[in-house]
Amino acid sequence: MDDTLSAALRAWYEANKRDLMWRRTRDPYRIWLSETILQQTRVRQGAAYYDRFLEAFPTVAELAAAPEDRVMKLWQGLGYYSRARNLHAAARQIVERFGGRFPTAYADVRSLPGVGDYTAAAICSFSCDQPRAVVDGNVYRVYARLFDLDLPIDTTAGRRAFATLADELLDRRHPADYNQAVMEFGALHCTPASPRCDGCPFADRCLSKAAGTVSLRPVKAGRTATRDRYLNYIVPICDGRTLIRRRNGRDIWRGLYEFPLIETPTATALEQLPLGELLAGEPFRLLKSTAMPRHQLSHQTLHALFHRIGVDRLPRPEGYLTVPVASLGDYAVPRLIEKYLEQAEDRQKN
Repeated sequence: MDDTLSAALRAWYEANKRDLMWRRTRDPYRIWLSETILQQTRVRQGAAYYDRFLEAFPTVAELAAAPEDRVMKLWQGLGYYSRARNLHAAARQIVERFGGRFPTAYADVRSLPGVGDYTAAAICSFSCDQPRAVVDGNVYRVYARLFDLDLPIDTTAGRRAFATLADELLDRRHPADYNQAVMEFGALHCTPASPRCDGCPFADRCLSKAAGTVSLRPVKAGRTATRDRYLNYIVPICDGRTLIRRRNGRDIWRGLYEFPLIETPTATALEQLPLGELLAGEPFRLLKSTAMPRHQLSHQTLHALFHRIGVDRLPRPEGYLTVPVASLGDYAVPRLIEKYLEQAEDRQKN
């Protein structure tokens, strides 16, 4: 432990920390909920979801007892939906294995679905001051710059080295405050772009500042290539009703609902799509084709076309539900489809 580093970080934290509601609690359930929501999500957006989930599920037992559809609907718009599925599965395990009391032993917390090293350390540190070092993107950035480390943070060796360094630097007398401080410093001061180096309390000891490598830290070995996908959604309408199905398998958006989908290797016009099986040979009339803006996921770029068609009789393909168009808002859908529905609603109002 570096006493001077810890003292300076904690002093900065006391003067600059944000008043975030999950910092006002030692309840491991609430801390776990906030940490899960804030993975891949900005604080401003995540705060509203945190409030919404606590209002719906004040305890882990109530979350465990909820239908999956309700959990997914509340999560709608946050993306990375495996987090919601893991949240629900972990809640059920807590009820089954721990009698509905959120565990605080690190090994027990780490064993829950969707809980990795960082989240387990954060829960144990913030709820009961266990000396567990947390390492998130902010921590990587602060330490990589402070010590001018060129180890790639997206490799096993790099992650292991940073975890060891974080453990060595951890203030074991104040682990919760120290962990919060280094993460907050990365989020507010030592930011990815335009870090405030001139006003930095560590300017005289930052090796990257001395070497002129601040903009080069942290280092990443490489990024996964992004691929394009072309999604053609068919929205059949008959007497105010349409078809949806729940996505399954290992692809994106598992557990969410969508309209009939035909995926093609390139952009494809409606008349070239194989609609025979879906519509069982029934004639249709095109009501409206809507091309959505490109929808970017972490490693996929989605190009989506929605074809709203009128039919005299809704087909009944296996696995689909027939639902009123007016009830689509009751189902958890991907953000891409939510945007389409918002556009369609706006057009009807205007």
